[in-house]
Amino acid sequence: MEMDLSKEQRVELLSTLKTRFEKNMNRHQGIEWAKVLARLEANAKRLWSLSQMEASGGEPDVVGYDTSTGEYLFYDCSPESPKGRRSYCYDRAALDARKEFKPENSAIDAATAMGVELLSEEQYRALQEMGKFDTKSSSWVKTPDHIRKLGGATFCDRRYDTVFFYHNGADSYYAARGFRAVLKV
Repeated sequence: MEMDLSKEQRVELLSTLKTRFEKNMNRHQGIEWAKVLARLEANAKRLWSLSQMEASGGEPDVVGYDTSTGEYLFYDCSPESPKGRRSYCYDRAALDARKEFKPENSAIDAATAMGVELLSEEQYRALQEMGKFDTKSSSWVKTPDHIRKLGGATFCDRRYDTVFFYHNGADSYYAARGFRAVLKV
């Protein structure tokens, strides 16, 4: 898979990210775009991952800064779970276990191919502090090992002005459930 963006693709993506950054300052107070841009320009692989987040409908934006690593955190900030990443079961084991009506992919495999990770429950809840997301959809989140070993997987959504954390069989999939990602740059 080609993981390099053309000059035109880089320019277009950086313009989109800058516009979104400036429009949503509440998500990243105290963070300067020039410093984010410098990190992005120095890391073509991460820029490619952001392009994958964008292309699948994630609307990635800066939501924080890790002082211990110097990395900026990008989360999918689309109002609903990204449309290009829905109807997936949780992981490869769940996909392989399905005997019929297999979905196209799994959330974990798709995230790995994009070079990103699923949000954890804590990250998902932090995102919900920045706005109202997944009011009509839901998103798989990283599942604790003890739940996954028993065949389950976890997801979140926002209903009745409350963020809910649920479980389902890992092999389940729904047209309104996708996954949200985090990328560190």
